[in-house]
Amino acid sequence: MASALRAVLDTNVLLSAARSPHTTSPSAEILDRWQRREFELLVSLDTLSEHAEKLLAHGVPASEVEAFLTTLAVHAELVTVAFFHFRHYPVDADDVMFLLCAINGRASHLVSYDNHLRSLRSFYESELKICEPLEFLGECRAANPE
Repeated sequence: MASALRAVLDTNVLLSAARSPHTTSPSAEILDRWQRREFELLVSLDTLSEHAEKLLAHGVPASEVEAFLTTLAVHAELVTVAFFHFRHYPVDADDVMFLLCAINGRASHLVSYDNHLRSLRSFYESELKICEPLEFLGECRAANPE
């Protein structure tokens, strides 16, 4: 089933899912819903590289990172970044790649725990929704009731 939800997940969402001892954490549920194809996950080469670097730096075993990146490569939509214009430039340079992926991939959502990234919400509200994982999860649940 094709979904209208198209999301870019900040690395902190993936870290939260990987570190959570509970399989029912919002971040873990988001990944589970993606694997059930309830939304399209968008990645770019830059975001994949960032995901690998940060997951490894935070102690996620290399074998798990490799398996996860392989899953992303097979099932996520790879976005080519060709448009580099920002309505408002992010304060944190690390946020640039996620915003570029979202804009170029025509994402409906950019999901993050990062306050700097979420502070851009009003500048991009006509293009995409920048939100916390719990807010995105609520929309996933509403679009795909079990």
